[in-house]
Amino acid sequence: MLLIFGVSDKREDLGPGQTRTCPRCGNTTAWARIRTSRRFTLFFIPVIRWGRQELEACTICGEAARA
Repeated sequence: MLLIFGVSDKREDLGPGQTRTCPRCGNTTAWARIRTSRRFTLFFIPVIRWGRQELEACTICGEAARA
């Protein structure tokens, strides 16, 4: 019997966010809104999701902050 399962991160783009000055790189840009979650898959079909977060990330360096 063959059982294929896994745990992975999913990242979904929600569009542009607020214009902010990044504390890491110092650039002022419109940050990207993203939603992240962890998921358990069985035979490549998502079964369970947990740990959902909505974040805004700097489009230059990738620094993320809660939205």
